[in-house]
Amino acid sequence: MCPAVSNNLIAKATADGRGRERKWYTMGVISRFVEQAKAKAGSVVLPEGTDERIVQAARQIKDDGIADPILLGPADEVQEAAKQAGVSLDGIRVIDPKTSDKLESYTAVYAKAREMKPTIAARMVKRALFFGGMMVAQGDADTMVAGVAHATATVIQAGALTVGYAPGIETASSFFLMVIPDFQDQRDKPFIYADCAVNIAPTPAELADIALASHASGEKLLGEPARTALLSFSTQGSASHEHIDKVTSTLAIVKQRAADLHIDGEFQADAAIIPSVGAKKVKQPGPVVGNANVLIFPDLNAGNIAYKLTQYMANAQAIGPFLQGFAKPISDLSRGASAQDVVATTAICIAMT
Repeated sequence: MCPAVSNNLIAKATADGRGRERKWYTMGVISRFVEQAKAKAGSVVLPEGTDERIVQAARQIKDDGIADPILLGPADEVQEAAKQAGVSLDGIRVIDPKTSDKLESYTAVYAKAREMKPTIAARMVKRALFFGGMMVAQGDADTMVAGVAHATATVIQAGALTVGYAPGIETASSFFLMVIPDFQDQRDKPFIYADCAVNIAPTPAELADIALASHASGEKLLGEPARTALLSFSTQGSASHEHIDKVTSTLAIVKQRAADLHIDGEFQADAAIIPSVGAKKVKQPGPVVGNANVLIFPDLNAGNIAYKLTQYMANAQAIGPFLQGFAKPISDLSRGASAQDVVATTAICIAMT
């Protein structure tokens, strides 16, 4: 079951963070993901193949060896987009979901999984987002990147109904990769912030899903072991309120599901990321106290405010949001995303496979 998603809020939350041209491709952190993606030699399906930005991105992804791009859409319309974009489609696969030789097999799999009539399943699978999701689900593509022409809620729905969620996860969520230029004498320090774009007021069970999915994302992206802090305005009992109870309940669920992971709380932000503060505020130190690199916010208010303040007040790179919680990587794009955004997102998604 998909969580409730506010499209207007998501559009507002993502426009500032992703809707302008950036030079991500030359940045050190993105360069690392590009190299990882090249080494994996994976494939990405781009369902919005009739959009000029997507075609431009596909050309760069192909030429730079980041991945094997697959464009979805009627061949003539994709070709026209390429013409308008001034790029060639040489060496790039173009698939029309409505005429693909995979349509029958995908329909059969989808109909069985969703327990629906094949005729209804066929109508769903012919839609580019669902066809792209089935490509990922069936191993014909490693990841899917979409969203320039679809709402985030639609991308999440397609992912949930085709790829499905990771084992034990029932909630789709998002994260930003925040890169702080100068943090505690460390240059370009990366953090995972979650959830900053999807779940408005998660329940303890949903927040536990967010924490576990974010921890897994951190393990794949941060280049060091993930240490996940559940944030609050209280540090392990320093205050009492029902909002704090939600965070402590979340921790109990997490510990029940994955006691061996370095996930802890509840922490105020300073106790989570500053060793000297953590040492003063926390009676029983652990690997997360003062050293957290994955920050879980109790609701979308806190997460969205925090990432924007960090971005502008610390001059940080806010890369994302990326979807998480699915069995295989699927990511969303802002409606205003540039071709360069698509390239960077693809590199990170392939790095996460």
